[in-house]
Amino acid sequence: MIWALLGAVAVGLSLGLLGSGGAILTVPILVYLAGHDEKAAIAESLVIVGSIAAIGAARAWMRRQVDPRSAALLAFPGIAGAFAGTLGARLIPGAVQLAVVGVLMLTAAALMLRRSPATPAGDPDPPTPRATSLAILQGFGLGLVTGLVGVGGGFLIVPVLVLLRKLPMPTAVGTSLAIITVNSAAGFLTNLFASHAPGLNWTAIGAFTACGIAGSFAGSALAGRMPQATLKKVFAAFLVLMAVYILIRQAPRVLPGIFGTTAPSTHRQWEPSAATPPLKERKD
Repeated sequence: MIWALLGAVAVGLSLGLLGSGGAILTVPILVYLAGHDEKAAIAESLVIVGSIAAIGAARAWMRRQVDPRSAALLAFPGIAGAFAGTLGARLIPGAVQLAVVGVLMLTAAALMLRRSPATPAGDPDPPTPRATSLAILQGFGLGLVTGLVGVGGGFLIVPVLVLLRKLPMPTAVGTSLAIITVNSAAGFLTNLFASHAPGLNWTAIGAFTACGIAGSFAGSALAGRMPQATLKKVFAAFLVLMAVYILIRQAPRVLPGIFGTTAPSTHRQWEPSAATPPLKERKD
């Protein structure tokens, strides 16, 4: 559990330092370090990611670094997407969901290694109808990903806000956190009221969230003192390593016919102890 809590601090640090990307680590940490079931980890990550993002969004709002119009434009379609993604996740095996997280990690790493989008100089131009339509579709897609695999998607939201909505980078980060909060809440509430909602470990959720929030405060304090370009490269390399590990672990479970054997589940399962009395043999 100690390693899982240290992982939570790392999630918060990355969110505070980079403004995005850290939440994508939450599900793998809960599965591989805390030993939670994949389905439960995804539902728990919605609470954890949403809570950390809500704190960040509140701080950004007080600094006037949240654009309400852009947040609503992506968040309202995102609610519908998160609802659909959460319901669809019930039909997908947990191994496939983890594999999708691995693919998203590779996507996040590729976006981080690219040159950051330029911050518009002066007042942003009014968004065109085409850009608005694209933003609505992006909002639905981002909510779908959040509900499906419990990933906040800040690494995808920030470029959309900068390139399509023409927001300055600090405002894009703050607005992204607000959107993640709404999408995570929609996905979690859908999970909560679903007839087959997974059992959640609220003690782990509380501890993980507290460590993540503490890490985000520390990251925000250090953000101005460390080179962002170097941090992104290091974090991107870490994401690639994690993605490769996840895909290797899940490949035998996702494609057992190709890899020959099925890998054991990553969560802890009950095993009979030596003290467990053997079942009585049936006598005909």
